[in-house]
Amino acid sequence: MSPENAKPDTTGRTELPRLDLLRSFEAAARTLSFTLAARELFLTQSAVSRQIQQLEAGLGVPLFERRHRALALTEAGRVLQRAVVDCLERLRDATARVRAASQMRQVSVTTTPGFASLWLIPRLARFTTTHPQVDVRISATLEVLDLQRSQIDIAVRFCPISDGVGPPLFEESLLPVCAPQLVTDRVHPLKKPADLVHHTLLAVDMPQGMALTADWEPWIRAMGLAELRMKNTMRFTQYADAIAAAVAGQGVAIGRVPLLNGLLAERRLVAPFRRGAASRRGYFIALAPRAAGNADAQDFARWLRTEALV
Repeated sequence: MSPENAKPDTTGRTELPRLDLLRSFEAAARTLSFTLAARELFLTQSAVSRQIQQLEAGLGVPLFERRHRALALTEAGRVLQRAVVDCLERLRDATARVRAASQMRQVSVTTTPGFASLWLIPRLARFTTTHPQVDVRISATLEVLDLQRSQIDIAVRFCPISDGVGPPLFEESLLPVCAPQLVTDRVHPLKKPADLVHHTLLAVDMPQGMALTADWEPWIRAMGLAELRMKNTMRFTQYADAIAAAVAGQGVAIGRVPLLNGLLAERRLVAPFRRGAASRRGYFIALAPRAAGNADAQDFARWLRTEALV
């Protein structure tokens, strides 16, 4: 609807020009060129010229002095330019704030693949149920990521207790675990540590120079064993895969508690010898500086500590 055909305002307020006319005016007033304004707005020069003419007709005053190959603002044009620039900036700021508020809130977390798959993910629905607007992003990796550079809010680090990098989540103890059917196997039941010689070792690849049974060492020492002897070995690159093989009844793995508490409670895994050994390692929460301004990250860290007590 053109300004001259606009319906009269019966509310007592002065009718405002259309936003597209004001945008074209602002661009032309800033560049003092219909051609440059048209290029900026992806319009033709004639389209911008017509919009300025419509605006001037609706206001009843000229906004530009058309000089030879040049434009200049009239006094009315300068008054309107100041108001339009201010209003458009306010609209841009308000739009940005509204858009940011409507975007999904996010908490980004990094931790080891084993902690993510065996402990965190099975519990995660309890957090997302109470925080339905929060998008949780998990980076499961053995790499120790730089939190600030990677734009991560929280890290759950697995490290020696003496090297704790933040509030402790829980310490770790070790004990062998397997599927229930191995314990009651008719031919080679698992009743004492010496019975392991008849079963398959489910091992995780160790750094070069370390034995495949390095993870077992605290338990081996606690049991007073000279060595760990088993029938054969299946090797995995990820701890969670070794545990999946244990659940499937394919052998015996060293269990990390409380990482496996859920599987033990469900009796998908059992601890045939019950006695565990402290690994002198544990899980610690590290908060990035960016998390200080993220209330959802603070909530997630508190939730982690609460879950660790369950």
